[in-house]
Amino acid sequence: MSDFNPTPQASAASALIGDPSAFGRVAEDGTVFVRTSSGEKAVGSYPGKTAEEALAYFVRKFELLAAEVALLAARIKSGALVPSDAYAAVKKLREQVKELNGVGDLDALSASVEQIEPLIEGHREAYEAKKAAETAAKSARREQILVEKEKIVAEAESLALSESWKVTGDRLKVLLDEWKSAPRLDKKADADLWKRFSSSRNKFDKRRRTHFAALESVQKVVVDAKKAIIEEAEKLATSTEWVPTAKRFKALMDAWKAAGRGKPSDDAKMWARFKAAQDQFFSAKNADLEKRDTTMATNLIKREELVVQIEALLPITNLDQAKKALRDHLNAWSKIGMTHRDKRASLDARVHAVESVIKEAEAEIWRKTDPAAKARAAEVVKQLTDSIESYEKIAAKSEAAGNAKKASEARESAAARKVWLAEAEKGLAEFS
Repeated sequence: MSDFNPTPQASAASALIGDPSAFGRVAEDGTVFVRTSSGEKAVGSYPGKTAEEALAYFVRKFELLAAEVALLAARIKSGALVPSDAYAAVKKLREQVKELNGVGDLDALSASVEQIEPLIEGHREAYEAKKAAETAAKSARREQILVEKEKIVAEAESLALSESWKVTGDRLKVLLDEWKSAPRLDKKADADLWKRFSSSRNKFDKRRRTHFAALESVQKVVVDAKKAIIEEAEKLATSTEWVPTAKRFKALMDAWKAAGRGKPSDDAKMWARFKAAQDQFFSAKNADLEKRDTTMATNLIKREELVVQIEALLPITNLDQAKKALRDHLNAWSKIGMTHRDKRASLDARVHAVESVIKEAEAEIWRKTDPAAKARAAEVVKQLTDSIESYEKIAAKSEAAGNAKKASEARESAAARKVWLAEAEKGLAEFS
């Protein structure tokens, strides 16, 4: 029997029953017999094999069934088998022992089967205890699972009204995975809890969809407004109307801020376009200002040199020459070009001062050579002279008539007009 490796149960059964091969023999024709209390009986043959191999084959069949008997007894003792199933197993083993074509102590094996049945009742309490323990464990496990699922559902319900869309959405996904990995409860309990859990998820998802739909609508308004701002900004980017365009860019920036925020990705792209247009304009403006600063600095030097020449026309020695030189200087002054306003103001004031002096001198000369003015002055002298003569005649006549008062008034009027006449004659004398 060197080719047979018995199982642990078979080894145990063999030790209990004895050496199975001792109960068999092989006839010369190859038939294998087993010895029982009722005598020998043929169990079969194994053609093409030696006598030892044939005997070992039928011993193995015996040992396998003996192992099943030992295993059934062990399971009943442990309380692992339902009594009704144990009775059915014993009944089946009885039939198998009767029909067994194997070599071994069949009587002992049959007796072993019959000894199992009394064990069933004897170990019923062990079975019931084990069953109760399993029921309790199952109940405890159910309670644990129920607590775990209740916890998942409660957290989902607490998140249903959350507005932390990203964080809450991710958390609900985790809770769903936890729900899927959790063991199942009975159908009704699972269905009730799932209904609550699903309802919370649906409520959150519906609110999130509504929120983002509204947000998308608002963002469309924002995008349209910002696109209009960008289009205008890009048209203004090449403008050289520095002051009004700079003011308009400021207004566009205010409009951009007032438009609100769109999607971060869209906002970033649109802002890049708007800023590029803005930078293009202000870069050109600053470059032009730098160029003009250089030019105006040069112009300032020219004006400072020219204003000295203009002021050198005073005092006036020859009005006509001074006027001609001033015209030439002013013509050159107007051609110099832009100068910083704050620095030009004082230079302009110095030029205006010279202009004023020359204009006053010109006006004075004109006043002294004006024929109409001379005629008016002469007419005033004549009128005052005639008036004085008239008052003197009135004074003489009144005095002759003895009217001293009237004579005195006439002399006073004549005296007053003589003062005026002196001033008028002086003015007339100024005319050439």
